[in-house]
Amino acid sequence: MSGSEEQNKPNREKFLEEIKKVVEEAKNKTPEELKVNYKGILYPSVLCSEATFKALELFEAREDDVLIITYPKCGTNWSIQILHQMLFELHNKEPTIDQAMLEFGKPDKFEDLKQRPSPRVFSSHVTYENIPKSFFEKKTKILVILRNPKDAAVSYYHFTNSNPVLPTYGSWDLFFKDFMSGDVIYGSYFDYTLGWEKHIDDENILILTFEDMKADLLAELRKINDFYGLNLTDEQLQKVQEKSTFKSMKENSGDTHGNLGNVFFRKGEIGDWKSLFTEEQSKELDAKFEKYLAGTKLGEKINYPKYCTF
Repeated sequence: MSGSEEQNKPNREKFLEEIKKVVEEAKNKTPEELKVNYKGILYPSVLCSEATFKALELFEAREDDVLIITYPKCGTNWSIQILHQMLFELHNKEPTIDQAMLEFGKPDKFEDLKQRPSPRVFSSHVTYENIPKSFFEKKTKILVILRNPKDAAVSYYHFTNSNPVLPTYGSWDLFFKDFMSGDVIYGSYFDYTLGWEKHIDDENILILTFEDMKADLLAELRKINDFYGLNLTDEQLQKVQEKSTFKSMKENSGDTHGNLGNVFFRKGEIGDWKSLFTEEQSKELDAKFEKYLAGTKLGEKINYPKYCTF
């Protein structure tokens, strides 16, 4: 084990220990008890609290922070891995294991985050409106990853049924109903996504898609590299690419996510929605997309017709 890996070992062990504690706490809760409502949106109760959200509102961002925003199952862990590996190549330091999902944990975590050296890598599933104002005041660069809603829904269904901290569903049909109404953890995919439409051209925001990353990861890595001004070489970007493939992340998921490794890294495919959607459900979601996102810049970026047609 290298010196940097040895130094990072306590962070990894601490993170995995926290996962175990949360899972144990969740075992004693009913599906309803696993939800907490804050400002009209559902969150996982064993990970989020009103006190933490209120403390989050006052969080002081830095200009050189890295903030990754995604709706659940739209490339969260993938983009975290990418940024960690990029910073590793840049600073030659082992990336931290603690992913620092902003809304998770106790309110006092923010005191600890103040002591973290720059650059800090954060991720979150919160809506645009619930991102701390300091990120916009400091013009912190924000990476947003979108995914087509049908694949996102199917991935989310499998995730919520295999992740002990989230409420389970007796069937895909029940989950689909809640997904369409926005009565799932983190709320409506459509409200969440549409919230970024007004900011798609903001200079401090880069919006990529899961599908484009799957199609040509190196090209998207170059966009991220340019956006953050990291100046990584093509050779360094190729190393990042090799360590950020789904196959690589799944193989290492036991080290990064413990017993939940296979929960976080299931398939990572495009088109898996066809395994569960009925034709009627497909048409229902088509109509929802048409109502919310058709004709928008975001809708065009998601390229819905290409990825969501039977």
